Amino acid sequence: MKKTLTTTVPAALIALGLAGAASAEIKIGASVSATGPAAFLGDPEAKTLEMLVEETNAKGGINGEQIALVLYDDGGDANKARTFATRLIEDDEVQAIIGGTTTGTSMSILSVAEDAEIPFISLAGAIDIIQPVKPFTFKTPHTDRMACQKIFEDMQKSGIQKIGMISGTDGFGASMQAQCKDVVGEYGIEIAADETYDPKDADMTAQLTKIRNTAGVQAVLNPGFGQGPSIVTRNYRQLGIELPLYQSHGVASDGFIELAGKAAAEGVRLPGTALLVADLLAEDDPQKPVVTAYKAAFEGKFKEPVGTFGGYAHDGFALLVDAVTRAGSAEPAAIRDALEQTSGLAGTTGIYTMSPEDHLGLDLSAFRMLEVKDGSWSIVE
Repeated sequence: MKKTLTTTVPAALIALGLAGAASAEIKIGASVSATGPAAFLGDPEAKTLEMLVEETNAKGGINGEQIALVLYDDGGDANKARTFATRLIEDDEVQAIIGGTTTGTSMSILSVAEDAEIPFISLAGAIDIIQPVKPFTFKTPHTDRMACQKIFEDMQKSGIQKIGMISGTDGFGASMQAQCKDVVGEYGIEIAADETYDPKDADMTAQLTKIRNTAGVQAVLNPGFGQGPSIVTRNYRQLGIELPLYQSHGVASDGFIELAGKAAAEGVRLPGTALLVADLLAEDDPQKPVVTAYKAAFEGKFKEPVGTFGGYAHDGFALLVDAVTRAGSAEPAAIRDALEQTSGLAGTTGIYTMSPEDHLGLDLSAFRMLEVKDGSWSIVE
């Protein structure tokens, strides 16, 4: 799927992907997983980018220049993402790229973007995307390493010293599993059981039974995204396991609760963003105006709940608009330099301050520890 979006093209042409963007002076490319196994992430990302381009152009664009969004759906396929990244740069001649719904597609896109020296803002979680720092690659979600640290902080406060871990073998799950193993010792916590599952598995009771039967386990952590964590959660309750269950920020959405079932998800904890608890934020929270405005706009336009993943796209677009505005130029090198100088930009995911050594710009304070209570998200005090 390809869409080219401007404010002057009839909607029918936009839908068919037949509209050109020659009249626009700023071209932004995007490759997201709007369909396929990661569609629950990529679909709201695509919708968010389209909505924000329309809103920005209606207000006069960036520095008086209109934006054209050239959007491809890679279906979660890393090879397609690489092909689309090449097409965006060579054929569509975009000045920056937002996308990479998953770790795999992000790694494909960044390899092309780095070679072409085109700024790329990833929407995926793995730390490998930005560490080591790559000159033209940035990202908006917290890293998987940060998620591990936030979870282990919470476990430590609860006196948990021994855990079981069950991880997806997808790119995100495997990366977070490795990052959790790397930092767990800093919190005085031992991983006593370590199981994995394929993202396509429909039942994880065997692995969970092994964890349940491991002596001394006080809690269970599930690094993963997609449907796997919802299945783990349902199986967990079916087995009658009463230990605390922690999930990753990879499933921080209302969709996770729906897939797992409200009863099964009750009590699950995970590190999430302010967007999931917008109505619960203090009035003086610097993120509140941003998250409430995005939530109102998205839900008003699409008649569906706003989610963390669309928020990642929101922040990617906000970072790009801010960079172009400050640079006074849409030249790729100028955008890259300005992104690296981002300071105090409030997004839905956190407040971004980047540097040559930090192409994420968030710390652990940007995470909120959340818990499912009565079928919805609450803030753990």
